[in-house]
Amino acid sequence: MATTSAQEKKIRVLIVDDSAFMCRILRDIISADPVLEVAGQGRDGRDAVAMAESLKPDVITMDINMPHVDGLQATELIMSQHPRPIVIVSSESRDGAASTLRALELGAIDFVPKPSSGIDLDMRSVRDELTRKLKLAAKVRVVRTATRSKIGSATALPVRSSSAQIGASQGGGKAPIVVIAASTGGPAAVTQLVGGLPKDLPAVVILVLHMPAAFTTQFTAQLAEVSLLPVKEAAGNETAQPGVIYVCPGSSHLRMSAQGKILLDEGPRIEGYRPCADVAFESIASYARGLAVGVVLTGMGNDAAKGAVDLKSKGGYVFAQDEATSMIFGMPAEAIKAGAVDEVLPLGDIGAAIEKRVSKLSRLSLVGAR
Repeated sequence: MATTSAQEKKIRVLIVDDSAFMCRILRDIISADPVLEVAGQGRDGRDAVAMAESLKPDVITMDINMPHVDGLQATELIMSQHPRPIVIVSSESRDGAASTLRALELGAIDFVPKPSSGIDLDMRSVRDELTRKLKLAAKVRVVRTATRSKIGSATALPVRSSSAQIGASQGGGKAPIVVIAASTGGPAAVTQLVGGLPKDLPAVVILVLHMPAAFTTQFTAQLAEVSLLPVKEAAGNETAQPGVIYVCPGSSHLRMSAQGKILLDEGPRIEGYRPCADVAFESIASYARGLAVGVVLTGMGNDAAKGAVDLKSKGGYVFAQDEATSMIFGMPAEAIKAGAVDEVLPLGDIGAAIEKRVSKLSRLSLVGAR
């Protein structure tokens, strides 16, 4: 067995960090793993871009704060020109910083926070997480991402009741509800999808992402920067309004009550997930029935598959992102395999398909067909 293991092709890792000390720690961790090896070492974003092209590593560890060209700029250049899997390794990741989320939106696959003290023993405490995520990232078939020029901060748009009521059906009837699930690769996919939705979409939009609680507030603000619709982090017991995008907090499961109120539950993980997309899909299916639209985007695992089956069985309609544009085709593939998906589409076509479906449902709703 040892001979077979030794002959297996190792995962080649490019380390990019302006700290010589941190580079040494990362090199020690990577070199100690029998599956990983160091392909090279860069000191800033310029090195990262050049070495990504020349060395063609299987995966890159990328710091964010570096001189000359920072990690965000380097990630954007690499993912738009010569895409390679990137794992952000940064002290900023610990606090759910906007820069880490922006890197994920630009195409980075995952992140590992540097320990706050930065000392050798603390860094080694994240050894298992780092090596696991590097091995996962190396298996991802990356896709070239569109470049973005807005790297600033954002403020979530306020939700105004009068404008939020657009598209509500006459006579107090229900509006369509679009529930979108995503995991690995989700920030970039969701940002692209939401950025293409029209400002007068007559539907409630619920986003359920596998994202740590510390990040969803900031992600909400960053989505508001690109969205024509108001975006807000969902709050417990609020009535869901059409024409508004609600982001499920990373600390909670989201359900819809029989009265159309958003219910948040900070209970334990379900099937390993919190938030769990299956929970949201099933609850929204029970509430909206034929007015529900499910969307399963890129991600690892099978979350949303059972929920999509339930949503479809109650008269709803389900879209899934295709393999060619998914960073990881796990979640969409499982939903398709379960027989829950009505249409499989490239990411760039899903927004228009949602708009078309919602428009049809709104017309039906207005004449009382529910």
